[in-house]
Amino acid sequence: MADTVLYEVSDGLATITLNRPEAMNALNVAAKVALRDAVRAAADDEGVRAVLLTAAGDRAFCVGQDLKEHIGLLVADREDGGGRTMSTVHEHYNPIVKALAGAAKPVVAAVNGVAAGAGFGFALAADYRIVADTAAFNTSFAGVALTADSGISWTLPRVVGPSRATDLLLFPRSITAQEAYDLGIANRLVPAAELRAEAEKTARALAAGPTVAYAALKESVAYGLTHSLEEALEKEDELQTRAGASEDHTIAVQAFVDKEKPKYRGR
Repeated sequence: MADTVLYEVSDGLATITLNRPEAMNALNVAAKVALRDAVRAAADDEGVRAVLLTAAGDRAFCVGQDLKEHIGLLVADREDGGGRTMSTVHEHYNPIVKALAGAAKPVVAAVNGVAAGAGFGFALAADYRIVADTAAFNTSFAGVALTADSGISWTLPRVVGPSRATDLLLFPRSITAQEAYDLGIANRLVPAAELRAEAEKTARALAAGPTVAYAALKESVAYGLTHSLEEALEKEDELQTRAGASEDHTIAVQAFVDKEKPKYRGR
């Protein structure tokens, strides 16, 4: 059986590929564990300077929970009162989203097809989303009598606004790649045939960039969403001090003076 998630590191770029195309990259237990471990490995590896999250096949990025497996777990739980089925949020989905959003390096999602439920949540947890023009998005949760997970209750309102987010959650439906771009869900919209090449080009450019500054930028944006202007200014001061003391900053300034392209080291 093929690995449910593929993991490769090359020239500072970790590529994580969901690899169940025959099941539209639905997440069974094996895939959730493998994805959680891969994302954590990429986040923790100092040699990784950027992450590309993508998926095999052309039909789906990830349609979320594998409901065929899920219904079997539900039946087993009702028979023994185990309550195991919902533990997947705590054990699997939450760590995946935290590692994606909290990684001290840029994360690019290449959305090649349908992104639904947790798959939509993973895409939103990335810093930058490049979306094929054949892709589609669906919150899905209410359609199976569940509430939001995988961070969507936090990320989606911040991307599209509370009113649109509530609409998409209460009335789950497929929205096109163009609609996703218009709503700000997609940062870039590209022809499906060009998605992988464009996503790799973007991710490799970020891997060659100032890692310390990128980490500080991610931290400052997340902080600013939940704090006052005064607090955000103090945080900027703290983070700018950190970035200014980095070797990357010295390299960048020297390269500017020398009119050369900087070669960052990520420290």
